[in-house]
Amino acid sequence: MQIKVMTNILERNDQVAAALQKRFEKAGIFVLNLLGSPGCGKTSLLEKTIKALKETLSIAVIEGDLFTAKDAERIEQYGVPVVQINTGGGCHLDANMIQGVLDCLDLGELDIIVIENVGNLVCPAEFNIGEDCKVTVLSITEGDDKPLKYPLIFKQASAVILNKVDLLPYTNFDLKAAEKDITAIHPGVTLLPVSCQTGEGLEAWFNWLIKQVQIKKGKESK
Repeated sequence: MQIKVMTNILERNDQVAAALQKRFEKAGIFVLNLLGSPGCGKTSLLEKTIKALKETLSIAVIEGDLFTAKDAERIEQYGVPVVQINTGGGCHLDANMIQGVLDCLDLGELDIIVIENVGNLVCPAEFNIGEDCKVTVLSITEGDDKPLKYPLIFKQASAVILNKVDLLPYTNFDLKAAEKDITAIHPGVTLLPVSCQTGEGLEAWFNWLIKQVQIKKGKESK
């Protein structure tokens, strides 16, 4: 019975997500679902991305959290549209939640919407929210065992950002082992080692993101 109920929930979610995808497609907006555990650096990465690209791309952000608007307040300082969704304890965003806040954004003026999902390595991977792709952020401080422990969130990611590489000398994180495990789970996935603190690797991330937007808008062939 529990399996049936979960199947029904996912089916309803996927129906709404499909409608969202059509809406985003019509508007020519690239939608990124940013995933990762609490403290991995999703918001810091988003801040660096907005600061670097807001003159190149028209960016909006949807922030997902259990409670508070702390992350949305951080993003708001960069002068881009931001909408906060509080799940009230829910461990992920779903398509209905995204549908419910879209009227707060002027879709006709946007190139990209970044949806920062609730910090969690499990539930967010199971729910399509109308995105073009998922990107998973893994912090060096979390340990190199996480890809094999939580394979789905890495298998579904178009890119995996290995954040806080400036801390590698101070941890026992095996970068090569982590990269090997991630590519075994998802062959061909884009791996981007970065440091939001030092700026290392961020240019490669910015270029990857710009390319995805260009592809969505038909300015570059796949």
